[in-house]
Amino acid sequence: MGYISTVQVIRRGPKNRQYYMICPAPLAQALEIQKGELVEWVVEDKKTIILRRNIVAKKSARRPSHG
Repeated sequence: MGYISTVQVIRRGPKNRQYYMICPAPLAQALEIQKGELVEWVVEDKKTIILRRNIVAKKSARRPSHG
């Protein structure tokens, strides 16, 4: 099943624009996307964009506090 999303544009001055593509909640849940997760948009052709998860090394254990 597909999900339809509208591309949104925010204009910040005459030359600066930002485009936003919203990921519907059911799709994000199915993909187990987490808040703050880094993803990469890859353009395959004019009709295909691939959303690729970046693999990030696990954070090292926290150092004990001094207090």
